[in-house]
Amino acid sequence: MADAQTLHGERTSALTSPLATAARHSRWLANVTLGLALVALLGLTLEMPALEGVFRAWFPNLARPVYLQESFLNLLLSHLGLVLASSAVALLTGLSLGVFVTRPMGHEFKPLVESLSAMAQTIPPVAVLAIAAPLIGMGAQPAVIALSLYGLFPILQATIAGIESVNPATLDAARGLGMYPRERLWRIELPLALPVVLSGVRTSVTINIGTAAIASAVGAQTLGTPIIIGLAGFNTAYVIQGAIVVGLLAIVVDLLFERLQRHVDRVLGRREGAN
Repeated sequence: MADAQTLHGERTSALTSPLATAARHSRWLANVTLGLALVALLGLTLEMPALEGVFRAWFPNLARPVYLQESFLNLLLSHLGLVLASSAVALLTGLSLGVFVTRPMGHEFKPLVESLSAMAQTIPPVAVLAIAAPLIGMGAQPAVIALSLYGLFPILQATIAGIESVNPATLDAARGLGMYPRERLWRIELPLALPVVLSGVRTSVTINIGTAAIASAVGAQTLGTPIIIGLAGFNTAYVIQGAIVVGLLAIVVDLLFERLQRHVDRVLGRREGAN
């Protein structure tokens, strides 16, 4: 019997060792990618004027090959502020609606809420900006409205999927312990749904980082400002500079969310193991 257990342990170790090695290699690669992307983002944001010689050689016909009207650091901070504000609105709205339609009193509204949310995402952000700007003015406000609508659907869907994926046996056990519905929601359902909800937030924020560049069309200061000015003035260098920084920002934020999701998975795994 002891020999059989030893053999089983050796086989299990032989199987898990390559998996553990692959997991460590994947984490190392993700960390290296994050570090390189972060260095590149900060370098270009702070030292874009230093690359004037490169862009002048690349585009010799342009009188101004580097965008200098506003520092890329200010544009980056404005861009992040816009994304954070719109993502906060989308998170609060999506999470609240997701919780509501998974409760008995709101379950009948689930198809309607999902349909309206999906329809809102199909509306181009430019169309929302075009409607909102004349009503509330130019600047960041119409951009927050457009980005919030655009980022709502992934969070709503993830919230519904995460809550509905909770094991009914776990909820029955919570009821047996005398937990009230609100206690079950905050102590059981939302913590267990957190990894799925985070994946929806990750998708929503990443989408909004790219989409926020369009907000410069209505006067908001974002990393899309060089892109819009470059397109209007036929300055391809400006377009490339803005697009590269936006892309690097999206990569950095996405990799940070990946690290956060791994941390949450480890915490929940330890909690389940303790139970």
